[in-house]
Amino acid sequence: MTHTISNELFRLGIQQQGVEISSLKSLKTDTEYIWDAKPEIWGSHAPVLFPIIGALNNGATQIENALYAIPKHGLIRHNNNLELIAKTENSLEFQLLYSEETLALYPFKFAFTIKYQLEGSRLIVSHLVENRDEKTMPFALGGHPAFKCPFNAQEDYSDYYLEFTEAETASRWMLDDKGLLNGIRRPYLAATKELALHSDMFHEDALVFTDLKSRTVTLRSRKSQNSLKVSFADFPYLGLWAKPNANFICIEPWQGLTDPNDRLSVFSEKMGLIHLPASESYRAEYSIEITEAG
Repeated sequence: MTHTISNELFRLGIQQQGVEISSLKSLKTDTEYIWDAKPEIWGSHAPVLFPIIGALNNGATQIENALYAIPKHGLIRHNNNLELIAKTENSLEFQLLYSEETLALYPFKFAFTIKYQLEGSRLIVSHLVENRDEKTMPFALGGHPAFKCPFNAQEDYSDYYLEFTEAETASRWMLDDKGLLNGIRRPYLAATKELALHSDMFHEDALVFTDLKSRTVTLRSRKSQNSLKVSFADFPYLGLWAKPNANFICIEPWQGLTDPNDRLSVFSEKMGLIHLPASESYRAEYSIEITEAG
């Protein structure tokens, strides 16, 4: 099932399973901007990441002296139990409440709400995490949207580049073959605002950055005027990823990281988590803005 809304510029589709963005299509040019989730390449569109990002070392993490096997990227991805709690002409709002099923994987009482809202040429993705427990609740939060690249058949992947708002000098965190941090940080960006895309740039998995100054990154083509800007002021980290030789790129705002591979996973010690006090709430949003020529 797909939930659909639109405004004067774009039509948005949100699939029920995992409440992923499954389509963001221009009504002016008929251009689709979201990866079509070919299962033989990568069968997702835009996973929602909560309460972990990435994987757990040995598949489990220690919480309060017990081990919990939280699935990769958390409880929202592949979940059919999120409820549509509000719909307007240009917005959709979904919620997942804690249950016996979630408590068996993540022993905290929570309410997770995500809202998708079209405002002109922008899609705003807003998150609200409520701690309904009597103890502090640690969690990670993030987005994993995959954008079609190139935008049209007349262009190639190598025609595209990412533009940062600031000149960046940054190292990437390296990952092992299980998607875990291997303890190595490698210099990657050197006083540049541009990162050119090429087909094998992700042969060593994702580019993981924790020290970027920019809070906006724009996907641009050297052959056309269309562009796609992701703004993520509420998220301190950024992941970039695609399957090698695939026609998409994920621009991923993160609060949190995958596990390191050299120690037992202790959930409260994971890097970048929010530690939300009992009965309090946390909000964060990112946005996607599309500019089309003409």
